[in-house]
Amino acid sequence: MEPSLLRVDMSKLEVKYEPVPEKYRHLGGRGLTSAIVADEVPPEAHPLGKNNKVVIAPGIVSGTSAPSSGRVSVGGKSPLTGGIKEANAGSKTSQYLAKLGIKAVIIEGQPKDRDNYYLLRVDKEGAELQEANQWSGKGLYEAFNGLYREFGDAVGICGVGKSAEMLMANSGVCFNDLEGRPSRYAGRGGLGAVMASKGLKFIVVDGKEAPGVKMADKEKFKEGKKKLVEALQTHDVTKLGGALNSYGTAVLINIMNEAGGLPTRNFSSGRFEGAAKVSGEALAEGVKKRGGAGKTGHPCHPGCIIRCSNIWPKENGEELVSVQEYESIWAFGPNCGIDSLDVTGELIKICNDIGLDTIEAGNTIAVAMEGGLAEFGDGEKAIELLKEIDKGTALGKILGNGAAFTGKALGVTRVPVVKGQAMPAYEPRAVKGIGVTYATSTMGADHTSGYTIATEILNVGGKADPFEPTKAELSRNFQASTAFIDSTGYCLFTAFAIIDIPEGFEGMVETCNGVLGTEWSVDDAVSLGQDIVKMERKFNEAAGFTSAHDRLPEFMKFEPLPPHNTVFDVPDEELDKVHKYE
Repeated sequence: MEPSLLRVDMSKLEVKYEPVPEKYRHLGGRGLTSAIVADEVPPEAHPLGKNNKVVIAPGIVSGTSAPSSGRVSVGGKSPLTGGIKEANAGSKTSQYLAKLGIKAVIIEGQPKDRDNYYLLRVDKEGAELQEANQWSGKGLYEAFNGLYREFGDAVGICGVGKSAEMLMANSGVCFNDLEGRPSRYAGRGGLGAVMASKGLKFIVVDGKEAPGVKMADKEKFKEGKKKLVEALQTHDVTKLGGALNSYGTAVLINIMNEAGGLPTRNFSSGRFEGAAKVSGEALAEGVKKRGGAGKTGHPCHPGCIIRCSNIWPKENGEELVSVQEYESIWAFGPNCGIDSLDVTGELIKICNDIGLDTIEAGNTIAVAMEGGLAEFGDGEKAIELLKEIDKGTALGKILGNGAAFTGKALGVTRVPVVKGQAMPAYEPRAVKGIGVTYATSTMGADHTSGYTIATEILNVGGKADPFEPTKAELSRNFQASTAFIDSTGYCLFTAFAIIDIPEGFEGMVETCNGVLGTEWSVDDAVSLGQDIVKMERKFNEAAGFTSAHDRLPEFMKFEPLPPHNTVFDVPDEELDKVHKYE
C-alpha cells in the first residue's frame, strides 16, 4: 500500500485520502509538518482563523521496529509565537498512523456551527468524522476513559482539553501513553487551540490489522538498526541503568543547579536551595520508598529502549501522576520556589487534565507570583491559580494565554520569553549557547530546537565553556541536526548517543534509507535539517519576523544572575550569524 495524506476539511465535514506529492515523499515528522504549513498556510493568517491548518505526521521510521521511534509531530501557525510551529510527543498514535500508511493528517477549515465538536476515527477501513459534543467541557482523564469504553483500550488517541476549547494560547495537543493516560504532550506553542478552533476534539486511531510500513531495503534498515541499538545501549546517558533510565530527565535538576543555571523564582537566580528535594535522585528514592504504583524506567511509547519516564505515587502508594519530567518539575518547582514533588505532581496532573503545556504554565505561575498574585513557594496558591484556568474565569483566561500575556496584564518586567514563548529550564546567562538557541530558533524559546546543553554542561560531543559567548556555530549545528532527528520519528534523546558514537548516527541515517530507498549520508542528514530550518525561517520572515525578534528579554542583558553574577553578553552580531549559511 502506498502512503497517503489524510485531509480533513472541517468546513465541509469531509475526509479524503490523497496521494503523497513527490516533493513530500522523503519527508516525515517535523520536515513534513513544516513543509505542508509553509506550502498551504498563508504566513499572515490568523492562527485561530479558517486559513491556518494543523498537520500531524509520524516520523520517517515510526511504525517500524526501529528503537525509540514513536514520536509524532504536530505543526501549524502558533497563536503563542505568531510563527511556524512544530511540537512533538511520544505515542503509539504515530506508530499506528504510519502502519496504516498515513504520512500526514491535514486538518483545515472550520465548521459553520462553531459550538459543535467532532471526532475523527481512523482504522484500516478508512476514516470518518462523528460528533463528539459529549466530551466538550470534560477533563481529559474522564474523556479518554470514555473513549476507551467506546473504541477499546488499544487505540491511539490525539485530543485537546478544555483550555483548547477556550482557545487559550497555552493549550497543547495530548496523546495517550501506554497505559492510556492523557499524559504525552505536543505541548508548546498553543497548537491545541488551533485544533479546537477547527472543531476537532479527538482523533482515535485503531492500528489493528494495519498493513505496516512499506520498506524499500529491509537489509539496510536492519544493519542501521543494529548500529543504533548498540550505541543507545552502551552510552552512559541512554543505556538501561544509565542516567535517563534510572533517574529520568529530572537527573538534570541537581546538575543544572550545581552549574548555577537552574532558573529559580522567575529567573531571578541560577540556584535553588530546595533542588535536592525535587531532583531525579529524590524522585527515584521516593518511588522506591513509597512503592505501590510508583515506577521509574517507564517508556512513553512501544519500542522505546531508553525508558526515561516515570509514575509518581502518593504516600499511600496510589498513583498521583505520570509523568514528572525535568521541565515540568522545574517549571512548577524551582521556578516557583516550590520544593515538593507532591505539589509539582498535582500541578502536572491538572495540566494533563485541562490540556496545558507545563513549561508555559509553570512560567506563567512564576510571573503571576512576581506580579503579586501569590508568594514564591506557595504550592497551595499555585494549584488555585491553575484551577482558575480550568474554571475559565477572567483571571484564568489571562493565565491560560501564557507568560507574556500574563506579564503584560500584571505589569511585570521580568518575563522570560522569546517570540512570545516562555523559556525552558536552562538559564541563558549561565549557559550562553542555549540562550543563542532560544533567541534564534524558529519556534520561540525552545531547548529542543538546539540542545547545546549536551556539550556545554554534559560534555557530550566534546566540551564547551558555558560562559563563552561565541556560540553561533554550536547552536546552528544543533538546530540543523535536531530538525533532522525531529523528522525521523526518533526520540531526541537518541542524540546523546549518536553525537558521541558516530556509528550510531550512521545507523540512524541507514534506517531512514532502508525505509525510503534513499542513499543519504550523515552529512546529507545535517543538510536536510538545515533546509528545514531555512524553510521555517522563510515562513516566519513572511509573517513579519526580523532579526529584532531573535533576541532575549532586556532584563537578561543587564540584570546579573546569582551565583555567578553574569549577564547575557552574546553580541547581536553573534546571534545574527546563526542563520547565515555559507
